[in-house]
Amino acid sequence: MRFVKESRIEAPVEAVFAFHERPDAFALLQPPWEHSQIAQPPRSLEVGTIVKVRTRIGPLWVTIVAEHVAYEKNVRFEDVMREGPFAKWHHKHLFLADPAGCLLRDEIDYEPPLGLLGRLFAPLAVEPRLRKMFEYRHQVTRREVMATLAKR
Repeated sequence: MRFVKESRIEAPVEAVFAFHERPDAFALLQPPWEHSQIAQPPRSLEVGTIVKVRTRIGPLWVTIVAEHVAYEKNVRFEDVMREGPFAKWHHKHLFLADPAGCLLRDEIDYEPPLGLLGRLFAPLAVEPRLRKMFEYRHQVTRREVMATLAKR
């Protein structure tokens, strides 16, 4: 299955990428309604970086372990879920030059848990949650990037 979220941000690609490299970026991008605890924040966006997050899924707390597997400064970084609720999770964070500034694009290829049953319920259970989460993350990115540019 695939989820994609795109936003245009009126800022240079370098500024949008730089926000994601900030030490506080990952924490800022966590939606408050997700009830997540960052157990191991990313030390960088580079290949080999491990991130651990505990999050609630219904009444259960689940630990998610993700590893960064690709990195090109000002172009992209990618992570895959090594442990967690999904059978497959590959997240590409893309930063594309656009006449208006930067096209921020998140592409997630995933397989929900529970096989066919999970695939049947993903449009009702997974995709709305992803839409809400990534709308929030793109809003935070835009806000933080514009605030940084206004200080210059």
